[in-house]
Amino acid sequence: MGLDTRTSIRNGRLVDPANGTDEECDLHIADGRIAAVGPAPAGFRADRILDAGGLIVCPGLVDLCARLREPGFEHKATIAGETAAAAAAGITTLCCPPDTRPVIDTPAVAQLVAQTAERHGKARVLPAGALTQGLRGEQISEMAALKQAGCPVMSHADRPLANTLVQRRAMEYATTYGLTVFLRPEDRHLRNQGCAHEGRVATRLGLPGIPEAAETVALARDLALAEQTGTGIHFRGLSTGRATQMLAEAIRRGIRATADVSAHQLFLTEEDIGEFDSNCHVIPPLRTREDRAALRTALARGDLAAVCSDHRPHEADAKLAPFPATAPGISALETLLPLMLRLVAERVLALPTAIARITLGPAQILGVPWGRLDPGRVADVCVFDPEARWVPSASTLVSAGHNTPFLGHELRGRVSWTLLGGDIVFQREDP
Repeated sequence: MGLDTRTSIRNGRLVDPANGTDEECDLHIADGRIAAVGPAPAGFRADRILDAGGLIVCPGLVDLCARLREPGFEHKATIAGETAAAAAAGITTLCCPPDTRPVIDTPAVAQLVAQTAERHGKARVLPAGALTQGLRGEQISEMAALKQAGCPVMSHADRPLANTLVQRRAMEYATTYGLTVFLRPEDRHLRNQGCAHEGRVATRLGLPGIPEAAETVALARDLALAEQTGTGIHFRGLSTGRATQMLAEAIRRGIRATADVSAHQLFLTEEDIGEFDSNCHVIPPLRTREDRAALRTALARGDLAAVCSDHRPHEADAKLAPFPATAPGISALETLLPLMLRLVAERVLALPTAIARITLGPAQILGVPWGRLDPGRVADVCVFDPEARWVPSASTLVSAGHNTPFLGHELRGRVSWTLLGGDIVFQREDP
């Protein structure tokens, strides 16, 4: 309806962790921004009223890692389709890793991704710039140009840097431009050809394992380089309890480090592989029950500042080969919010904390001004029914990827409306 549309969202429970708000009150939007929280401003007259009675109103969700597959992998998914799925999931801002084809290592590719998303208008997409050219780990990318082109962070996606001297220089260069570096800690030699956690399940099934040390050895190296260079570093997708302990110790020593966890790691373990369920083939692998408990504790404590979807949609054929040969990853945009609400139901997190981990926390890591509902802020808003039950299936998922181990499982929590810059970009039609 345009930026001049005035909207009032009434009677909802407003949860805005950034401002410590958790109460039933109205939210008013004008010119694409938050006009007021509570009573409407003097002279304000809404063109559109959304009745959020019985619903929760919160900032639009911010996802630190979602592969949209375009450019280069359109046979799996497209930016148009996956941003529509994001809108249906209440996600208004996504950060996509640079491992597209071509790699996001030039301003042209970064602008292509952002502009394609802007053209479809369903969600804001922030491309992470490649730390090295072509993600080959040899030559540092032009980070200043990438930052100017709209890349808020630098990343090496899932590809470990083998040369620690190159990594050190890349981190120093990023620090010069005030850029946070996203890394997923993994020692590629210790991972070898592994596809599951090195433990009793992998042994029983005869699968090559990935030891805990593949994560912790790399984490120790990366923390040492962060301490040496003073670089702000963010660890993507921690999966082991020992890694969370190492992170907490580093933060206490003053190292500028943060980390997130993928939502599925907070629920699934190595045991869920069952009899070679390829939808449970993920990297890093599903770990032990003890690791899962430690991740939950670190999330509640705040050592893990964010939860992300780690969305990786695949075509059906990618999951049909023998387990080690299948493509790793889960289609996860639309299960992010329901899984966070399950943590609330299981009393792992209070609702405001759960919402903070998918709004304010990731926004602060990216250094962007979203994830909050202060007056004057851009009106990115998610309105959801915490009690609505639904079952992920080919007919209910908007994403092109149906590769999720939660397929056929009843989930609770569904989005009613998503607003991006004050415009409704998703409205659920079914009851």
